[in-house]
Amino acid sequence: MLRWLIVFLLASLVFSGLRGWLQRIGLGRLPGDFELRWRGRVWYLPIASSLLLSLLGLLIGHLV
Repeated sequence: MLRWLIVFLLASLVFSGLRGWLQRIGLGRLPGDFELRWRGRVWYLPIASSLLLSLLGLLIGHLV
């Protein structure tokens, strides 16, 4: 369980860093992606995009 939490947090950090590029291809704006504003900072939680990319990686892993 802890391993998946760490993977999810790392994926969230990667999505936050690549947010501009990912929005151009449509990721980061799905209905389950959240944008929180707190104390003058913006935090992105791309839950739906993370799940979508995880499923895509799982499918590619099964095909290979």
